[in-house]
Amino acid sequence: MKVPLIGQIPNRVLDERFLEHRRRSSTFALMAGALVSGGLAEYRILHDHRIDWELFAVLAAMVLVKLTAMAWFRLNE
Repeated sequence: MKVPLIGQIPNRVLDERFLEHRRRSSTFALMAGALVSGGLAEYRILHDHRIDWELFAVLAAMVLVKLTAMAWFRLNE
């Protein structure tokens, strides 16, 4: 298998299970980041009575990328 920046790696080191675990762990990390930033934005609204637009921009970017990727994969499958 050819991996960018690493070169040729034997199949016994990098197989489909490794790639699937990496994909799933990235998904969990993304969801944890979205929950933490959403919770922090809600805390700042309810406790500090101010809107933190930077956090909302991060959340909006995450949602936009997720929906765009879903539509792309659906249309190009």
